[in-house]
Parts: sequence; structure tokens; C-alpha cells
Amino acid sequence: MAIPPELGSNRLMSPQPPGSPAFPESSPPPRSAHVPVLLREVLQVLELAPDLKVVDGTLGGGGHSKAILQRIGPTGRLIALDRDARMVDLSGPRIAGPNVHVVHAPYSHLPRVLTDLNLGPVDRILLDLGWCSDQLADPERGFSFQVNSPLDLRYDTTTGQPAWKWLATVTEDQLAHVIFEFGEDHLARQHARRIVAFRQQQPLQTTFDLVAAITGQPAPWRGTGPDSRHPATQVFQALRIAVNQELEQLHEALHGVCDSCLKPHGILAVLSFHSLEDRMVKQAFRDPTRWEGLLSKPLSASPAEQRLNPRSRTALLRAARKKPSPAPRPSTDPSPAP
Repeated sequence: MAIPPELGSNRLMSPQPPGSPAFPESSPPPRSAHVPVLLREVLQVLELAPDLKVVDGTLGGGGHSKAILQRIGPTGRLIALDRDARMVDLSGPRIAGPNVHVVHAPYSHLPRVLTDLNLGPVDRILLDLGWCSDQLADPERGFSFQVNSPLDLRYDTTTGQPAWKWLATVTEDQLAHVIFEFGEDHLARQHARRIVAFRQQQPLQTTFDLVAAITGQPAPWRGTGPDSRHPATQVFQALRIAVNQELEQLHEALHGVCDSCLKPHGILAVLSFHSLEDRMVKQAFRDPTRWEGLLSKPLSASPAEQRLNPRSRTALLRAARKKPSPAPRPSTDPSPAP
């Protein structure tokens, strides 16, 4: 599932220096519309207690971080990361405190963040791979196809290139590949053909442009019949994953980053929201030399939570405990003669 090289950037984000205010102290904390998914289950599998050092790799609306802080108390330490600066500004004030570090960086940069903060390995890591309701509501980002906005789709607007810019030059074959691999859409070739034909007639720069290209009718589209899912759903997912290099970020986290930053016997919990992510997590946790699975099967949201928070319907929670490195075997070579 290689990501087109012209998407994204490897530029490191500079974490916020410890103690520097990222938000005015006099202004009240802004409100978040986000509801954390599987909150009770996340807190249980993390086995939280006072004094622990915990990383929330995706701060988002701050719901998980706030609950984690209540469990680890003032003697614990929370490091909350987010690659979206707007989420840092929105949610940072909700969890601000002397034992909290809020950092603008992706979770794949966790080793550098811990080094810059003069912190060693941590006890717990949480990765919530979903996106925040506040991001969906942002009219400038293009995450919702029900609102006409620039087709950006980046979490971090300071790096990489927006989706509309890539769509202006991508070939039909490349586009079909991205939609099929990242959107798991069996109509990928058809969607790619329509998008390329649309851009030959007019610029494709907004969410409604993309919806019109896919559906052949003006947006917003309203579904009818038993399957009312928007036909652009998987295309938007595919473009968002590609633009943000989401699977590459997750691969780095599962195969090196979390292992190097987590203490022996520490716990890694991952919330995924589609089969591509969950498959990667499941396969990583199957490595018996590195991980001990804590759940016989992934946890999902209860019917009551799904009714109250529809975003939880596809969520799956997996957790594993890091195994200590095996002790080096003693040498069997005979001692050299004097």
C-alpha cells in the first residue's frame, strides 16, 4: 500500500517547549463538540494508576486525555500530541497543568518529543486513530462532503499539499489505485475516470466539486433506498488517508516508535476505525517476541454508545503489553589461554 511520494512531507515538527503557554491564560478554554470513543474500555485496558507516565498520541478533543489525568493524578505525567495545531489550541486548555505537556507533533515523532522534554520511556501509550468531530465541523478543511469547502483534507496544514492540488495532476491509474487500496472501493476505477473527466471541464477544488464529479449531480447529495451511504464516502476516506500518510504513520508507530518509547511491561492501546488500520494493529500484536495481547478479541462500542455517538460504530480497541527484551545469553567460548 505505497503512498504516492508527492503526497505529504517528512519535515519534523518542533514540539512546544516545556512550560511555554500555547494559549492565553486569560481566555476561557474553548468548547469541543467531540465525544471520546470507548472511554470506559480505554481506561480499563490501560490499567492506569497514580505516578504513571502516559502518552495520548492523538489529543483530538481532549476527552481521553482529561480522563487519563484524573486516573494518574498530580504525581503522574501526561504527554499529549496532535499533528493538528488547531486541536492543540482547542483542547490544550482543557488539560493544562504542571504535569502536562501538550505538543504539536504526530505520534510517529514521539521519540524526538520525549528527548526534547528530557523524558525517558513511558508506561502507557494510547493511539486513537479516528478524527475529531471538531475537524469535521471545520469549514476550511474539507473533511465533510455535506459542506462546500476547500478540498484540503490535511490534519497539519503547514506541511504536505492539499488534496485538490494533487487531484489536479494525478493520473487516472494512480487515482484508481489510491481509491481501491485506501478506500477499499470496488468502484475505484469508475470514480477515478469520472474525477479525471470532471477536471478536464472545470477545476476540481472544493468538496462539492468532488461530490459532483463522483455522483454526476450537484451537491449536497441525498441518498435514498436501503443503502443511503454517500457514494463519495470511501473516496474521501482514501484521499484523507493518502494526503496525511496515515498508514505510514501507523506502521512507524507499530514497528519501532512505540516499542522504543514504551517501558518493558508497558501497555499500548490502539483505537482503529476501519479495516486497514485494524489489520495492521492485529498483525503487529501477533509478534510473540514483542507483545503480549491483553484482549482475546477487539472491544467494540455497546449498542447504547453507538446510538449516542454514531462515530463509535466502527471503532475497535486492541491492547497489548510490551515484553521485556530477552536477557543476553552467556558466552560459551572457552577462556583464552594465559
